[in-house]
Amino acid sequence: MINVKTEVKGKNLIITINLKKTFGRSKSGKTITVASTKGNKAIEDTDVILGLNCYKKPEAEADDD
Repeated sequence: MINVKTEVKGKNLIITINLKKTFGRSKSGKTITVASTKGNKAIEDTDVILGLNCYKKPEAEADDD
């Protein structure tokens, strides 16, 4: 996983992502990756599977909104 921390507290899954970090453009080049599980990942000690992608628009495109 990239920039994704998971923690099980009781019956809750806590997901932590640093929103200030980036990891370059996506494969398509349309967005910038902030965090990803890089596919589906099992959550330890549970029967839950997590698939997560967190991204943002490049600066020039974000200003056009």
